[in-house]
Amino acid sequence: MSQGQGTALITGASAGIGSVYADRLARRRYDLVLVARDEAKLNALASRLRDETGVRVEVLSADLADAVDTRKVEARLQADDITMLVNNAGVAMSGPTIGMDPERLDAMIQLNVAVATRLARAVAPGLVQRGRGDIVNIASVAGIRGDQPAISVGYSASKAYLLAFSEGLDSELSSSGVRVQAVLSGATRTELWAKGGIDINTLPPEIVMDTGDMVDAALAGLDQGERVTIPALPDIADWTAFKTARAALGPNLSHRLPAQRYASRTSDRVPLQDAS
Repeated sequence: MSQGQGTALITGASAGIGSVYADRLARRRYDLVLVARDEAKLNALASRLRDETGVRVEVLSADLADAVDTRKVEARLQADDITMLVNNAGVAMSGPTIGMDPERLDAMIQLNVAVATRLARAVAPGLVQRGRGDIVNIASVAGIRGDQPAISVGYSASKAYLLAFSEGLDSELSSSGVRVQAVLSGATRTELWAKGGIDINTLPPEIVMDTGDMVDAALAGLDQGERVTIPALPDIADWTAFKTARAALGPNLSHRLPAQRYASRTSDRVPLQDAS
């Protein structure tokens, strides 16, 4: 039985980042709800964590590509015992967009964007009502490197959405005592790479982080109050400078007239009523 931490629901919990989050949160005395398609792997993980930590571990087998299963997970997130959602489930596709199977591309966007949004939306009202809790969205540094996608443009775009969604949702919920953290991992040694068609062993070893180190850093960032955690970033001042530069654009992003550099084009336009 957990000692006051409540229950954390983790998607994509059968392997990789999700399974490490399960291990770390169990040792922090969270009870767990483990969500993934592979029920056998979930049961094995649940049994180990029960034996090693004594916390309660519930297995919820669900395919988040299926709307019925997604609604099942949403319903579990609305229970009173939930205090954390780790939105980890996701997929990747490699290669140029024009060569991708459109059905697989759509499925990736559905899981990485739509399902992640629905699950956060499902858990948020209860957390707000109880005045505490965390939503952790596993994004990627690919989300701020759209011009240099590590895997594919579509994957990078889906993670850029998750970053923007996390920052905006945190602004909405922070006054209620609810934290939303986006974790921007770099190359991390997980199965995602192989499933996306990339051999992670072809990457320079100095840029690939072990999964345990990544999760430990993400949890340390949450403990320190970070709303965006980039585990590999040596100096948080670099992220602060990025945000400051982005905010500086704000006053000039919307005006009644176009910017002066476009004036020559706009001044040459012929009014529609005068055109002949």
